[in-house]
Amino acid sequence: MNSKHIIFDMDGTLFQTDKILELALDDTFDDLRLRGLWEGDTPIEQYRSIMGVPLPKVWEALLPNQPESIRHEVDQMFLEKLLDNIRAGRGALYPNVVETLSRLKEQGYSIFIASNGLVDYLNTIVDFFQLDRFITEVFSIEQISSLDKADLVREIVLKYDIQSGVVVGDRLSDIKAAKANGLYSVGCRFDFAEEEELTQADVVVDDMMDVLKKLPELQ
Repeated sequence: MNSKHIIFDMDGTLFQTDKILELALDDTFDDLRLRGLWEGDTPIEQYRSIMGVPLPKVWEALLPNQPESIRHEVDQMFLEKLLDNIRAGRGALYPNVVETLSRLKEQGYSIFIASNGLVDYLNTIVDFFQLDRFITEVFSIEQISSLDKADLVREIVLKYDIQSGVVVGDRLSDIKAAKANGLYSVGCRFDFAEEEELTQADVVVDDMMDVLKKLPELQ
């Protein structure tokens, strides 16, 4: 049985979400402004500060005065705009992601995605960049009722009988998910990472290729 398992977050870890985030968010709030449901600038900085939480919680924070029906509508609109931007080639993986995943695959690792992104969003990224060459399975927060990253990682641990492994991510939710499941945590000091959160990771990297350098320490 394979004893090498590594679980990656998607946004801010493998995928440079910021390249399409502002475009999609601006388009979404342009629509809200036209309908008289929003005044002022697009709250991009507020979104950046909570980047990594499930989308339903994003809209609770950004649109606290709107009813659930409007938030759900905005959620669908935002998702479609994200997908359009990905398919148009406006998104990008972080440097060395493909090389790192390829090397991990060659070294016999089972590679998983555990993300707060929705299923269609994650699959669109995987398809566009052909990441299915490397990834065993993609897990979305949409698949569990608790919207808790630790529970999502637990789904992977249970399904694949993982006794030891690594979680790689850029936010505290990834680090906590690793610790809750007895896994090693690698924090990525990328776009959305916060230094205070990264201090809780077992190790921190500044480039995806650095993950490969740290793995021998885990054997």
